[in-house]
Amino acid sequence: MVINLERAYDGPAPDGGFRVLVDRLWPRGISRERARLDLWLKDVAPSPGLRSWWNHDPQRLAEFARRYRAELESDAATIGAVDTLREVLERHPMVTLVYGARDPVVNHAAVLRDYLVAS
Repeated sequence: MVINLERAYDGPAPDGGFRVLVDRLWPRGISRERARLDLWLKDVAPSPGLRSWWNHDPQRLAEFARRYRAELESDAATIGAVDTLREVLERHPMVTLVYGARDPVVNHAAVLRDYLVAS
């Protein structure tokens, strides 16, 4: 299983496999044609409250990751979205998690990828 990460604003890589948007909100200024997504899983994204609390602050990343993993395991809608994502991973040898955050390292998609690999 290969899970890539890609910023929505960078455009799709030619060999990215099955592309899944993992943000709750559609990336501003990106058309559906440009995004070239196969699936949009809003419910796998952090809750609005958690996202606002974190505000992509690198110093809060460890605590954010802990809270986000807890959401991934406790919220019914989120659990369903994680199950859907796991099914996608079983069917496709390469999956790209697409996100809108600016930072390619400090973002929820990286936490989600690590969570999926570990579970």
